[in-house]
Amino acid sequence: MDSSFRGRSFSSIVGHLLLQQSRLLIQDRKKMLLAVLIANSEGNILVERFNGVPGEERLHWRSFLVKLGADNLKGVKNEELLVACHKSVYIVYTVLGHVSIYLVGKDEYDELALSEAIFVVTSAIKDVCGKPPTERLFLDKYGRICLCLDEIVWKGLLENTDKDRIKRLIRLKPPTEF
Repeated sequence: MDSSFRGRSFSSIVGHLLLQQSRLLIQDRKKMLLAVLIANSEGNILVERFNGVPGEERLHWRSFLVKLGADNLKGVKNEELLVACHKSVYIVYTVLGHVSIYLVGKDEYDELALSEAIFVVTSAIKDVCGKPPTERLFLDKYGRICLCLDEIVWKGLLENTDKDRIKRLIRLKPPTEF
């Protein structure tokens, strides 16, 4: 046993270990999925989720991603992935029906990890909508899509990738497996 724990109660040791773990998690916050944005074909943002991005930088990212999509997504097939790099972060984006989906990540969330994440996001949207969505269908299913996004990406980390688990979680029923 570590000498720093001698003479300390079990609860203080556990508290110390939890504090160390939370410090490590804070250090890892830089390694995250920074943003998920979904926009319509005109470039209006329908959904955005930023993680670890200061408020003053969000406007820059919104306009940059919409311009990136306007320049590159014309004529792209549904779910064909495009990749970009900007300011040491990776961007993977695609078209699904009449909406554009953008994921921004850094460090461990490189283009490969983002392509896995965008596959989960597009699959969830297609499941909720029943098909690649029009803007109207997307807005009709907005609440369920937001629930899916919240289950897939949690505090900047790719949390759930299993389609069945996501479906169970958005029904707001407890999971059957532990």
